[in-house]
Amino acid sequence: MKRQWWHDKVAYQIYPKSFMDGNGDGIGDIQGIRSKLDYLKELGIDILWLSPIYQSPFIDQGYDISDYYRIAEEFGTMEEFDLLLEETKKRGMYLVMDLVVNHCSDRHEWFQKALADPYGPYGDYFYFRKGKDGNPPSNYRSYFGGSTWEPVPGTDLYYLHFFAKEQPDLNWENPKVRQEIYKMINWWLDKGVAGFRIDAIINIKKDVNFPSYEPDGADGLVHCTKMVENVEGVDEFLEEMKRETFQKHQAFTVGEVFNMKEGALEEFIGDEGHFSTMFDFSAHQIGQGKHGWYDARPVEFKEGRDTLFASQKETEGIGFKSNIIENHDEPRGASRYLPDYARNETGKKLLASTMLLLRGLPFLYQGQEIGMTNWECPDVSQYDDISTKDQYQEAIQAGCTPEQAMKACRENSRDNARTPMQWSAEEHAGFTKGTPWLTVNPNYTEINVEEQETREDSVLAFYRKLIALRKSDALREIFTYGETIPAYEDQEKVFAYFRSLNGGAKILVAGNYGTEAVTLPLPEGKGTLLLSNTEREAQLQKQLEKEGQITLQGLEGAVLLLEQG
Repeated sequence: MKRQWWHDKVAYQIYPKSFMDGNGDGIGDIQGIRSKLDYLKELGIDILWLSPIYQSPFIDQGYDISDYYRIAEEFGTMEEFDLLLEETKKRGMYLVMDLVVNHCSDRHEWFQKALADPYGPYGDYFYFRKGKDGNPPSNYRSYFGGSTWEPVPGTDLYYLHFFAKEQPDLNWENPKVRQEIYKMINWWLDKGVAGFRIDAIINIKKDVNFPSYEPDGADGLVHCTKMVENVEGVDEFLEEMKRETFQKHQAFTVGEVFNMKEGALEEFIGDEGHFSTMFDFSAHQIGQGKHGWYDARPVEFKEGRDTLFASQKETEGIGFKSNIIENHDEPRGASRYLPDYARNETGKKLLASTMLLLRGLPFLYQGQEIGMTNWECPDVSQYDDISTKDQYQEAIQAGCTPEQAMKACRENSRDNARTPMQWSAEEHAGFTKGTPWLTVNPNYTEINVEEQETREDSVLAFYRKLIALRKSDALREIFTYGETIPAYEDQEKVFAYFRSLNGGAKILVAGNYGTEAVTLPLPEGKGTLLLSNTEREAQLQKQLEKEGQITLQGLEGAVLLLEQG
């Protein structure tokens, strides 16, 4: 594997609308982000990924872009962005933008021109097709429910949208569209951004015949990804994009990749892959419902552990995946992956220690470092997220009661991660002096940065120690390039693994997710405690020296340096 500048870094996702409001209008902004750069630097963050800040009508919270070259006025100005970029560089940090190029907004100039003349040059920037026998061209269901085909008033045409009807899909088969996209990417890279997180990218390749498939639901539709999984040729588009843009700038790219064909991992993240890295969604996907959130199931501990180990093994010798516990599209990790008895500070630290020391690039999401949790939304009307509203209706139509539908939304809504960042116990969690655009989680009085700054045993303090350990001079190489070797798999509630590089020093990361104590004998009988998520460091070290084993209480984790021979 070729070594790259980003290999040993730690990344942090900012959801700008909810991070910090600098001007008091209730919406997070660039000024607010800039005011918290020192906080992020102290946490140990190197790479900042900003969810979209481009001009947008915000039908899908900025993932519907109406002008790729302008900053949404809700977030500030291009001058403020340039200052933010300058300030991140001063701190030795890298700024990564969100790249959304499967679709744009229906307010984009290209689509407005296309609607005015669907058979003109801009009509070919999108997918316009005639209906069949009074029905849409094919039977695809969009990500947000309903047909992917929206009728064009006054015509017999429909246009394609995999997401909301306000997000028409761009026609990547048209070389003019691709060149416009590459020109835009290079414009941002020339400005000095370090790279991009790349949204929903597998969807860019379409079967332009748009065949219908066997329905997978009572609505007579089939999920649009069925066509994506069956079409060939996305690699050509991705390679051309890399060649025309990223490669020229040594840019860092992280792909949001679903529906990748089996055996294609090296093509995506190998030394010559389409992207630098891609998110590891393996644990997130195993609990997904067949039809929606209402039939999703909890992720069983052993299944989640085995899935993560399989993903680590698959990536070995090929490249790096990016490891996440949560993001803007997922519920909070502390609420999703921890059983009820573990949803406390000890459990949150345990989850952090076992996830952040895996092989791969760690991505934190804002508020994860203080253990923010899901929002117990009282009524569906208070949700903002377009997907949550759709999933609530899906549940009702499937026969769920309103209470059952709300339970599914509380557990899975994207708004769980989008509630404002909890900075203090002041009104609105110190996020804004105005009225927050989305309800602040009421537990902000107990869970907030200001309070945790005062305690050495807080979740925030633990994240700082954990990141410092991962990046320490003595261990950086092992944690970056060492292999992951599963350990103690016979223990039902233990998530443990060794990190080792070229037969040298070996690290053991072990966590007991159960309620009963477990004793783990060390392979060589000797070890030094590097970090624990409890206050029992002295006891654990004494046991290591005396017995050559370690006893972890319920929810206790430890990181050990093992002595050889």
